[in-house]
Amino acid sequence: MPLLVGLSRKLMIQDALGLPVEERLPASLALAVLAINNGASIVRTHDVKPTVEAIRMTSAVLHEA
Repeated sequence: MPLLVGLSRKLMIQDALGLPVEERLPASLALAVLAINNGASIVRTHDVKPTVEAIRMTSAVLHEA
């Protein structure tokens, strides 16, 4: 079964980093990349374009090695 994760802008980012919702994009991108690299198939996000770019960039770097 595909694994769906929804970590975008979540309260856990505030708990970990003390960031308000409008400043959580970098942390959300990091979590999305980690989720995909650890087996998630689908990422639910508020910020589609930056999330796709982060995942594609990470994939390009990891698969170049």
